[in-house]
Amino acid sequence: MCNLYAYRTPQAEARRLLGVMTDHTGNQPPLPAIFPDQMAPVVRAQPDGAREMRAMRWGLPSPQAGGRPVTNIRNTRSGWWQPWLGPRWRCLVPANSFCEWTAASPKVPHWFALGPERPLFAFAGIWQPWTGERKKEVGEHLLYGFLTTEPNDIVRPVHAKAMPVMLTAPEEWDVWLRAPIDEALALQQPLAPERLHVIATGELEDPPSGAASAKSQQLLLPI
Repeated sequence: MCNLYAYRTPQAEARRLLGVMTDHTGNQPPLPAIFPDQMAPVVRAQPDGAREMRAMRWGLPSPQAGGRPVTNIRNTRSGWWQPWLGPRWRCLVPANSFCEWTAASPKVPHWFALGPERPLFAFAGIWQPWTGERKKEVGEHLLYGFLTTEPNDIVRPVHAKAMPVMLTAPEEWDVWLRAPIDEALALQQPLAPERLHVIATGELEDPPSGAASAKSQQLLLPI
C-alpha cells in the first residue's frame, strides 16, 4: 500500500508534459511529502477532451461504513469500484517519487523514482465527488485514489504486497483518460524493474535531487 508520495515538478513544466489546458491549482508549491487526506494536484479530462488540473483530497469513500478513506485500489473487479472506472472518473495523479516502508522492524522508508533526477510520471487514478466532513471541512469534496498492482523486483524486497500503477508516457496517459475500460485496465501492471530506482531511504519526505542525506546512504539496502 502506498500512502506517501512526492510531487516537485514546476507547474509550467507539469502542464506542458501532461497536456493541461486549464490549471485551477494556483501557485502550487513543491510537495515533498503527500500523505492521505491531504490536497494535491490531479489531472482529469473534460467532456470535450481538454485536460484540467485541480486540487483534490487523497482518499476515496470506503466500501465499509465508517471505514478509513481508501487511498489505493487493487481489486478493480469489485462492484464498489466498477462504476468509477469509466473515462469520466479516471484521472492522472502527478508524482515524482513514492515511498514504501520495510515490513520488518526497524521500518525504514524507501523512496522510489524513475531515476535520481526524479522525472515526472503519473499514477493511474480515479476521482469522485463526495459530500460530508473531511479534515473538519463539511461540504462537497473532490476525492481521489490510485490503482495498485503486484510489486516488481525492485519494490518487492521492501514491500511485498503491492506497488502503485505508474504511467510514464503520454500514450499511457491518453489511454488511461480516454480508452474503454478493458484497454485502460490493461495498464494495471508493475513497471519494468530496470526503470525503477531507490533514490533515498530513511527520510519521511523525498529530499531534493542530489541531496540524499548521509543517513539515507547508510540505510540504503542492496536489492
